[in-house]
Amino acid sequence: MTAPSTNNRKTPTEAGPTLDLERYVPAFITFIANKLSNSATAFYQREFGVNVTEWRIMSLLAIEPGIPASRICHVIGFDKGPVSRTLASLDKRGLVAIRSDPNDGRTHSISLTAKGRATHDKVIVAAFARERRLLSCLSKDEREVLIDLLRRLHENLGAVTGGDT
Repeated sequence: MTAPSTNNRKTPTEAGPTLDLERYVPAFITFIANKLSNSATAFYQREFGVNVTEWRIMSLLAIEPGIPASRICHVIGFDKGPVSRTLASLDKRGLVAIRSDPNDGRTHSISLTAKGRATHDKVIVAAFARERRLLSCLSKDEREVLIDLLRRLHENLGAVTGGDT
């Protein structure tokens, strides 16, 4: 017969508050985003030769051709350094064209090249298929509610970031 345990570890209640990872929304959003990004990078890199950061920038350039890097940073929420490095890589590979703005030499106009647009048009088919598979567990009405809720959360980010999003 073994002696009773003399475990002196505190229970979570005695140690202080802990997160309930089944209910803490920031954790859910982060976990989903991380897993989606990691799997997208692996898939897009293997199939199309672009990572998820490059894809995000390319998809934004398809929507807003000629935008400056500052706009890219604002929309996708990345710092200037990673965006600049990614743009330099895309430029070197002939996927984007970076031109000085004739009205402001400090600003650059960034657009997809024909090669970049062709790559975008292949990746977007896969991106939509991935989205359909992800959302397949929801009804059409639930998808609309989810999109509305996510949009509202995005618009309310300033409540925790202290600034505009």
